[in-house]
Amino acid sequence: MTVLDAIFERVKMRPGRVVFPEWQEPRIAQARARLSEQCLCTPVPVDPVDDDLIETLVQARGIKPVLARRMLDKPLIRAAAMVAAGRADVMVAGAEAPTRRVIEAAGLAIGLADGISAPSSFFLMVFPDGREMIFADCAVTVAPSAQELTGIAQASAVSGCALLGDARVALLSYSTGTSGAGGSVDRVRTAAELTGFAGPVQADAALNAGIARLKGVEAVDANVLVFPSLDAGNIAYKLAQELAGAQAVGPCLQGFRQPVCDLSRGTTVDDIVAATAVTLALV
Repeated sequence: MTVLDAIFERVKMRPGRVVFPEWQEPRIAQARARLSEQCLCTPVPVDPVDDDLIETLVQARGIKPVLARRMLDKPLIRAAAMVAAGRADVMVAGAEAPTRRVIEAAGLAIGLADGISAPSSFFLMVFPDGREMIFADCAVTVAPSAQELTGIAQASAVSGCALLGDARVALLSYSTGTSGAGGSVDRVRTAAELTGFAGPVQADAALNAGIARLKGVEAVDANVLVFPSLDAGNIAYKLAQELAGAQAVGPCLQGFRQPVCDLSRGTTVDDIVAATAVTLALV
């Protein structure tokens, strides 16, 4: 049984409520139908603005009710407020909206988890040879600071445990240990020291125990790879798709108090179904 099979079985046992702010988008409509037919979740549309949602946003942002009402005119923010108010378990969006708008809505209404300074994202990568991994951050943070890398690694560890059963985290670099120097190496090293995760470590050493020994570091056998920049993460997951035939499920946002999925605007119905199930498994 693959990790996706296991996730589908898990969410069927406790199907959650998923709010889709892009309710009428054709791919979303088809995915909603399949999710319902397969008993994976209860899709819910965005509610009209009401006093409860206004109060939720007032409490979250410390703003006046008149401003909260105006902000809730936007379906993305209203959907995020529904999650914050307990009317939905997760939000799935992004088929039409750009990533920055999905993040903005989640940040305004749901807020970041304690200890997290910035949101990030991950892909669940499923390889033809049976390997299953978390790649982060591949869609959000362009040039993370040491503090942001720390948050990405911590959030990715939580995601890894929830989806894979355990999280063996490696903070990747072009340097292993003290073999190289530079600004990005320093940021990765600081994040590794703050989290206790392996790093800085090159990808081969993170994945191959024999190479790790040759390079003088402890074997990690990593299943959660944290990349030093958005360039590296985004290129890596696309190479894995095209050269290794990996399935990339996501991107799912992480670091918020409650799960949010940010779909690619090129997403397919199959992608939406899988990403929704993965997001529900994080609840």
